[in-house]
Amino acid sequence: MHTLVAEARQSSGLSQGDVARRAGTSRPTLSAYEHGQRNPTLDTLERVLAANGQKLVAEPVPVFTQYADRRGKPFFVPDQLPRLSTAAAVATVVLPSHVDWSTKAQARDLSDRPQRLLAYQVLLAEGGPDDIAWFVDGALLVDAWTDLHLPAAIRKSWQPLIDRARRGFA
Repeated sequence: MHTLVAEARQSSGLSQGDVARRAGTSRPTLSAYEHGQRNPTLDTLERVLAANGQKLVAEPVPVFTQYADRRGKPFFVPDQLPRLSTAAAVATVVLPSHVDWSTKAQARDLSDRPQRLLAYQVLLAEGGPDDIAWFVDGALLVDAWTDLHLPAAIRKSWQPLIDRARRGFA
């Protein structure tokens, strides 16, 4: 908890005094939160984060199920589409070698749709849960879905998620 409070203030660039004033607490109390000497209540934590221009958000964590294609090669499908920050969704990345093993470490610009399509094809076919959660954005996947070249088993297993997102229930 103390790391969250300290990182929020550091990212805002505000002083402890400024944050304490905005959050309705004292500077020594805020310092105690930042150093793990005291724990704020949930209400206080929300006020401290708001004073830094941030908010506390609960995000669902996708749960992955392992499937196998007709040759027995495993692939993974989450119970919900992963969501990335905008910066992560359009970053230039180098996929891990266990995922993108057919090429030398090649940077892929996820803001470029053709490069993103290639990356997503490789990630859905070769990636594990962490790889998919780290690099695949659900909204961009839905956008790319009809243009992705995927093995039938992978497409069939992911299709219910895509359909649910298109109906507005992602």
